[in-house]
Amino acid sequence: MQNKFYLTEKLPPYIFAAIYKLKQEATARGVEIFDFGMGNPDSAPPEHVMDRLSELARDPKVFGYSVTGGIDILKKSLCDYYARRFGVELDYKSESLVTIGAKEGIASLATAISDDKSYICVPSPSYPIHTFAFVISKSNTHFVDAISGADFLAKFKKHVESASHKPQAVIVSFPCNPTTEIVGLDFYEELVSFCKKYKIYIISDIAYCELYFDEKDRPHSVLEVKGAKDLAIEFSSVSKSYSMAGCRVGFAVGNQNLIGALYKIKSYLDYGSFTPLQMVAAEALSEKSDEYLKNLRQLYKNRGEFFVNLFAKELNWKIEKPKASMFIWTKLPQQFSHFSSFDFCKKMIEETGVTMSPGSSFGQSGEGFVRFSLIHEEENVRRAAGELKKVF
Repeated sequence: MQNKFYLTEKLPPYIFAAIYKLKQEATARGVEIFDFGMGNPDSAPPEHVMDRLSELARDPKVFGYSVTGGIDILKKSLCDYYARRFGVELDYKSESLVTIGAKEGIASLATAISDDKSYICVPSPSYPIHTFAFVISKSNTHFVDAISGADFLAKFKKHVESASHKPQAVIVSFPCNPTTEIVGLDFYEELVSFCKKYKIYIISDIAYCELYFDEKDRPHSVLEVKGAKDLAIEFSSVSKSYSMAGCRVGFAVGNQNLIGALYKIKSYLDYGSFTPLQMVAAEALSEKSDEYLKNLRQLYKNRGEFFVNLFAKELNWKIEKPKASMFIWTKLPQQFSHFSSFDFCKKMIEETGVTMSPGSSFGQSGEGFVRFSLIHEEENVRRAAGELKKVF
């Protein structure tokens, strides 16, 4: 009987799963875990969202199948949000779609558009699904090694101009997970103009677009660029901006051809997220959440500043302040620079219980870095730093 399979053999071991196993083993030995690995928000969702979900949970009529592509109430709310936040007008019927989180949406799009003759340009480092959605769909990937948006754009353009076979699409994601990098509207304007010239689709992921720390750095949507809907699709979700990660409600908006392809695939695969969760997602996207978002941004900004200052003082670990998102992205401390990022993380879990994500899990260019999630209050960060100090 076959016990090895083409796809699972092709995929490398999932590093996050390996980190999870190390945490379990450390816990079994009695080690207290300080988990900064997964970006799992510790904040409560907006109060009005939780109130609405409480009401819906008592309604027996909402427990049936939902609809592929999302309920109209949510799609209209999403389009209202885009108009209010980005000044982008969308047709909720043909230019928007609800997904089971942004991750599922990107994976389903990859299934819809991939073939073994095409390839996608992907940043390195980047969130793993940006690469492996296309690996799983038996497409091909070309990595663009870059941290900053300007460097990525220059290298991407150079590759396309010299390649005999042009990519089918390019993936961009700002604010970036893991690097926290942000870009201005001029980045998207240049990207759209270039991709139109070479007939390349743009896949944008803006899952962290509401987690910025300065109004001048307010993230943009690629769809703000005139004509971007001719070639761009954009994904987002309520997971991080509204602390609703477990709800698994995400969105896709933009190019009608890509939205149509995504809808067709999803019509075979699912009936959408649980209807009450879609209804409360619509609540989250309303103007009623504006004050919540303002407070959440301040929370992550304060946590980032506290983290950076504490680690510099207690550990002499020089870390740049994050530009956006809910993460810290930093090089390994000098005295551990000879370690691989995974081996460093393994050592820290086993000896201190402090868990972080190895940079290599975000691509080859992430080697030598680690990512912390800003999901702990100051007291826990102090205690974690105290544990790290024992081995530093």
